[in-house]
Amino acid sequence: MATLVGRQAPDFEAKAVADGRIVENFSLKSYRGQNVLFFFYPLDFTFVCPTELHAFQDNAEEFAKRNTVVIGCSVDSCYSHYAWLNTSKQEGGIQGVEYPLVSDINKTISEAYGVLVPGEGIAYRGLFLIDKNGVVRHQLINDLPLGRSVDEALRTVDALNFFEQHGEVCPANWKQGRKSMKANTEGLRQYFAISET
Repeated sequence: MATLVGRQAPDFEAKAVADGRIVENFSLKSYRGQNVLFFFYPLDFTFVCPTELHAFQDNAEEFAKRNTVVIGCSVDSCYSHYAWLNTSKQEGGIQGVEYPLVSDINKTISEAYGVLVPGEGIAYRGLFLIDKNGVVRHQLINDLPLGRSVDEALRTVDALNFFEQHGEVCPANWKQGRKSMKANTEGLRQYFAISET
């Protein structure tokens, strides 16, 4: 499984469901100029997956405030995505999810991102934060039974935006409004001096 951090995100053109309809040539490149939170989930009509997709939707406004687009992807067909989007939450569906869902039916996208489960034909729960220039700045890959934290995804977007705006780095457990530091020895000393008082 390759690390993509620091590299250009693998681009693709694929079918997707976006804006309530099937799109033939959905492309990651069309989102240059915005951060993209691109995540993989194993399969439509499963169990942990709808909890994650709804959680990302519940925070869509927070991502938008941060100039970040959310895009989901699985190995299902766009027709399966469409059917799942038209199934109510109470029936295990994801009705109300508005961000795009990419179809990786040929498994080339999940393979390019290093999340294809060997011998299973489905993707691990991969999450990739791609910056405005198309560079992967963060990646997280969970095993199939482990759902992700949308709060942590938002925190990571905040950290990237803060660094890009202020040039200071974000220490462990940093959150918006907390102390950052300069990436040098003096910055570290100052950070610990303030933290310990």
